[in-house]
Amino acid sequence: MEIIAPVDKFFHDIPEKIINDKRYMPYFKDCIGAIDGTHVDARIPVEEQVAYIGRHHSPTQNVMAACDFNMCFTFVSPGWEGSAHDARIFKHAVMDPKYNFPAPPQGKFYLVDAGYPLQRGYLKPYIGTRYHLPDFRRGSRTIMGHKELFNSRHSSLRSVIERSFGVWKKKWGILRDMPNYSFKKQRLIVVGTMGLHNYIRRHISRNDPDFIDCDVDENFIHPEAYQCRVGEQIEESNVLYADVEFGDDEGVNEMIELREKIAFELCN
Repeated sequence: MEIIAPVDKFFHDIPEKIINDKRYMPYFKDCIGAIDGTHVDARIPVEEQVAYIGRHHSPTQNVMAACDFNMCFTFVSPGWEGSAHDARIFKHAVMDPKYNFPAPPQGKFYLVDAGYPLQRGYLKPYIGTRYHLPDFRRGSRTIMGHKELFNSRHSSLRSVIERSFGVWKKKWGILRDMPNYSFKKQRLIVVGTMGLHNYIRRHISRNDPDFIDCDVDENFIHPEAYQCRVGEQIEESNVLYADVEFGDDEGVNEMIELREKIAFELCN
């Protein structure tokens, strides 16, 4: 709760990543981070494995995390079954006080993908429109309309969570091949390695090769990020995001208006 937490606990300041980049400033000035899920290899007794076997046909623990734009984790909720949907984990994490989730203040928001509900404080992309950066690179480089422009900027900015997962998983090989510890210890390994990840990133030297790879090239994501990744199968099969749409919640109209406002400001 001290190390895996926002440095600016009240989110007063605009992140440097946004304030120094005309692609995002002033459009995303109220954005405070990104949220996503990833899977970590798990060792589960045979009689309990069914719930932990998800899209990858092997037992995993589903981990929800939030990060800031310095690639530091600000929240983690580990230990969920591999078959659990992102939105289910999200609902528990943000609504149950015991998780101590750093909720966005009024007017601030996190970036989430289409697997999460659209609700106050959580901004996701337009559905049924190109979104992932590789989709823009593979197809025509011409971005068509305000929805695609918004999605491309949203995806580019939200990629910080994938880059953070990539550094974290590359550095800690135990996450890709978990020993046969108790499941409680496996959860603690997730939390402990994220704490060490933050400590390394925030250390005064900031001279870590895994982070440097990402700092030198903002489009670089360590391949380890895609090992046991929650959305991997969806991306590979080119399923439209509309197929994984989940129910929206309180404040949906407010966030739709904000999305439209940002999209049209980007076009102008």
